[in-house]
Amino acid sequence: MPELPEIEIVKRSLFKMVNKAKIVNVKINNKNLRYKIPDTLSKKLINEKILKISRRSKYLIFHFKNKLLLVHFGMSGKFLIVRSKDSKMFKTSFYYDLNILAKHNHIYFFLNNGLVLIYNDVRRFGFFKLFENIKLKEIIFLKKLGPEPFSVLFCIKYVQKFIKNRKKNIKNLLMDQTFVSGLGNIYANEALFLSKIHPLRQCSNLERKSIKNLIYNIRRVLKISINQGGSSIKDFKNAYGKSGNFQQFFNVYGRENKNCSRISCKGKVKKISISNRSSFYCNSCQN
Repeated sequence: MPELPEIEIVKRSLFKMVNKAKIVNVKINNKNLRYKIPDTLSKKLINEKILKISRRSKYLIFHFKNKLLLVHFGMSGKFLIVRSKDSKMFKTSFYYDLNILAKHNHIYFFLNNGLVLIYNDVRRFGFFKLFENIKLKEIIFLKKLGPEPFSVLFCIKYVQKFIKNRKKNIKNLLMDQTFVSGLGNIYANEALFLSKIHPLRQCSNLERKSIKNLIYNIRRVLKISINQGGSSIKDFKNAYGKSGNFQQFFNVYGRENKNCSRISCKGKVKKISISNRSSFYCNSCQN
């Protein structure tokens, strides 16, 4: 599932290609995504101009005059961009892959600049929700989200208050979107490694110094990943056809039984399951 850096890359990539474009037609091939697409979606989006594209947590939001279109990619959702005249996919397309099957193209957004934005989702776990005359913070999917990792609200005092008397382990806490939004399995693992914190450590036992260090490293791994174009575990590419490169910087994720990347450490990367998710850590320097 795409995490904060990958959605941020999508946002920035799409913005340069579709910003200020007007939707002239919408074709829905398959309504049965995670939430069924209503029959009214097409009619309500025709002649709407894309004024802005933003991100909140792992959600992508298209802004129109009095409407907001919320998009979640689920496990396998992706946007493709083609020219409407010849239907040839741009080599600069986000998730560019000629082997993508058209049968998984569920929604087509035809734009007045000659481009077609196509939503492709093999597993159909993504979804679209259109909201009218509502503020972003009032959207039900966003209401309970915790602060963004780069926000000033995500600070030592906030973390101390949130973890007080909680018995949850730190890995599960980082995955809790009501605590901090946008983090997923990859970046939680990497941030904990840099902070030398064992993923099973009880969060309420973290002292101030460890909290400060963890906040710093969460921001650090996210920033590096965004600068590297995200993590291309499978077929992730930005709107210019470039793969993400952050996977080259993984210290623990997917490195089971390999030596710790810290030169001074003689430990090995181990893999355990926490809440049905693979967690990776160094058995020597994380405690």
